[in-house]
Amino acid sequence: MARTARHELVPRWWERDTAGRWVLRDGPTDPDVWQDAAYADRSLVTRVGTLHADHADPGNEPEGLPTSSATLPSLVVRMMRHGRLRNGLPMLDLGTGAGGLTAYACRRLGHGNVTSMDVDRYLVQVAGERLANAGHHPKMVAGDATDHVPGRYERIVSTVGLPAGPGLRPVIDALVPGGRIATTLGRTCLIITGWKHANGEVVGTVARDMAGFMLTRSGDDYPPGLAELFGVAGKAEGEERGTGRYPVVDVANAWELRSMLEVTTPGVESAFETSGRTRIAYLAHADGSWARAVAEWTGPPEVHQGGPRRLWTELERVRNRLNTEGSLPLLGAQVRVTPDGVCHLSRGQWRASMGA
Repeated sequence: MARTARHELVPRWWERDTAGRWVLRDGPTDPDVWQDAAYADRSLVTRVGTLHADHADPGNEPEGLPTSSATLPSLVVRMMRHGRLRNGLPMLDLGTGAGGLTAYACRRLGHGNVTSMDVDRYLVQVAGERLANAGHHPKMVAGDATDHVPGRYERIVSTVGLPAGPGLRPVIDALVPGGRIATTLGRTCLIITGWKHANGEVVGTVARDMAGFMLTRSGDDYPPGLAELFGVAGKAEGEERGTGRYPVVDVANAWELRSMLEVTTPGVESAFETSGRTRIAYLAHADGSWARAVAEWTGPPEVHQGGPRRLWTELERVRNRLNTEGSLPLLGAQVRVTPDGVCHLSRGQWRASMGA
């Protein structure tokens, strides 16, 4: 890490201002801020929606979700450790981003053993150029990893959240028997690590560690979200109204809860806001289900729910388990990924599958 000039990989980036708007930062015009940002242990967002910071003009205010970043260095190294890299073994860095993991891997393994892949052709191109300026010449590949991964690898380290199921299959196919993968699963903070067996299955564990990565995407941007349904959740009475058992929680930042909710109720999206001491959480699902919970600080919330499922009730089932048992069964669970990409989790008597 000390030998990698991270600032050269991230000359421009986005930061949120106090009003929540994205503001462009240009390193060369403010070298002190550039140095401080590049060498802090923090992620730097480089792309919002379809607008990369490299292509932005001052005053641009992109809308949408972050779609690429330079991941904080300590997390990059943690993922490399989970991958258990060894000299001479070909490795795939899945999710090029700004090229930080690729640079570290080239230092560790030699660039002849490193392939870096991203769905965004511009990211692959510019990261390759900046890595070459630093003397690194890994193989750079542009493509959708949920559709096809060219080549075969002894190690795969992913810094994007891969979807369990068919979207994971091409990645598993690219891993040779005896090879190892370290990745998070999409919409969770679970780090899956495991070794590939001769029968095509990957067997391992959910690490006692967590990470939040962006979801994989197949196009230039993420598909439209559930903004309309969140609008309904913000004002509708719903078919069911009651008092919640637990304080309102920001699900997106309660990583274990968020991960377990994805296991039990796949595809739930969340939002959270505060107004003074009022806390409001929203849940929504593509099937039309929604929930809104409103409370004064840590008081019991008033809960409104609508659609075919009761999402806040599902969340409270997870919180009941956490409070009853003192922990959730996720971290340290055994994992078996079948060749079709389905992830089977188990710990003690608990069983669950993702992507079936």
